[in-house]
Amino acid sequence: MKHKKVVILGSTGSIGRNVLKVAAGFPEHFTVVGMTAGRNIDLLRQQIETFSPRVVSVAEEDAALKLKTLLGPGRQTEIVWGQKGNEQVACLTEADMVVSAIVGAAGLLPTFAAIRSGKDIALANKETLVMAGRLIMDEVKKKQVRLLPIDSEHSAIAQALEAGRKEDVARIILTASGGPFLHLAEENLWQVTPEKALDHPNWDMGRKISVDSATLMNKGLEVIEAHWLFDIALEKIEVLVHPQSIVHSLVEFIDGSVVAQLGIPDMRVPISYALSYPERLDTGLSRLNLTECSNLSFLKPDTNRFPALQIAYEACKTGGCMPTVLNAANEIAVAAFLEGKLKFPEISKVVRETLAHTKYMDDTDIETILDVDRLARIESAEVVRLMTKHAVRAD
Repeated sequence: MKHKKVVILGSTGSIGRNVLKVAAGFPEHFTVVGMTAGRNIDLLRQQIETFSPRVVSVAEEDAALKLKTLLGPGRQTEIVWGQKGNEQVACLTEADMVVSAIVGAAGLLPTFAAIRSGKDIALANKETLVMAGRLIMDEVKKKQVRLLPIDSEHSAIAQALEAGRKEDVARIILTASGGPFLHLAEENLWQVTPEKALDHPNWDMGRKISVDSATLMNKGLEVIEAHWLFDIALEKIEVLVHPQSIVHSLVEFIDGSVVAQLGIPDMRVPISYALSYPERLDTGLSRLNLTECSNLSFLKPDTNRFPALQIAYEACKTGGCMPTVLNAANEIAVAAFLEGKLKFPEISKVVRETLAHTKYMDDTDIETILDVDRLARIESAEVVRLMTKHAVRAD
């Protein structure tokens, strides 16, 4: 396969670290030329020393100065910072592919900049398509670049779709693990702690996505992502809970055939597929032992206990900037839950109330989307404040 020069947006996060593992395993195929990170400067320093990227961006100038001090005068890596720094790294001339793995809305602008500069994208940041799916996919077509999904579910769909024509697709079935509270009684969800929510039974993920998995909001965001990524009508996208996380997603065609992608629950599999497409790499990971997979089960999601999934469907159906509001409110609510300000069921309540208080706006351009995102964060923070105030009075 052709040697690829890769930029990683979000190198110190869960996905970013796994991308680097894949790159380190195949130095003959990949060179890391750029990275961005937030505030985990110690880990970033180690990554720079191992991979020697040409340019690295961090969140703030103070972090950049600290990183330069830690690296010492002999290091050739250029250190930049802030949103402009992220976009500079995303648009590096020599890069062939940009891995979008920044968590949350912060990944939108650098990913959009990378597409506009003509880079192929390996997308792990689902919020980019949730917030600006129409604009992003229009730009992908305009620039004639590839957008390859890293999420295990969307990678599975992409692989399954190669078995037939898109116009012959009857439905897409996204699988969800169900998270750590799949069988927990509704009344007990109020006693859930952040520590329990972060203890995912199958996947090793970051804090925010782990909570999203527990609420099923992650699956709601993935429904919206799939709608834009594969140009599939919302009513043709379904979700089933599959606790074993072996079947990563399925595609049903109009003749009744169902094509599924199976594999061990390890993010290095979809990462390597996206990086090496259309070829595949021998990752050396454990193989799926089908004799140990005799008890694969599938359940309909319980939207009474986990309403976030239905809320996401409704926001996508309404359209315009409502998915942007959904995402912003969820980020604020999850952060409040992790800080101990909200109870677990209140995450979805904050999202629903924020959507109810927001006026519909068309997703006309990136500037409008960013403005809606900002206002939704203000509104959802106020919803959190009022909920917290009410809870204190109630106590």
